[in-house]
Amino acid sequence: MKDIRHQRIIELINTYEIETQEELLERLKHSGVDVTQATISRDIRELKISKIVLPNGASKYTVPAASEATVDAAVSEKFRRHFREGVTTMEFAGNMLVIKTLSGMAMGVAAALDHINKTDIIGSIAGDDTVFAVIRDTSSASGVIEQLRGV
Repeated sequence: MKDIRHQRIIELINTYEIETQEELLERLKHSGVDVTQATISRDIRELKISKIVLPNGASKYTVPAASEATVDAAVSEKFRRHFREGVTTMEFAGNMLVIKTLSGMAMGVAAALDHINKTDIIGSIAGDDTVFAVIRDTSSASGVIEQLRGV
């Protein structure tokens, strides 16, 4: 979960002008990430986040480009590994992709699916061992399954 938390921190810092750790803590909590002040402080050091002064005199956190690439790569690989290890079968029915997973892994596979394919899959719903994903149209269905088999 640390890599996912790091990714969320980077997204928040790149989206908002966050000036303090307290503000970052509140934004993380608002987005569903429960974290302590001490953890945020460690995360800031690990990600090499620094503060810059804005033209108006205020300051904000900024993320070095290398941190973004490193975290993105680590998160992407974890999603791909979770997908590979969790999926047992994939089958299409019209524009619906039905993915069977090992018991208890469907939610993680759905999260990985959303991360891996951001264009052709409109959305997904996960149960305990099944994921239903809606494909944008039937013509892109074969390309989606080929992409997922290559994960």
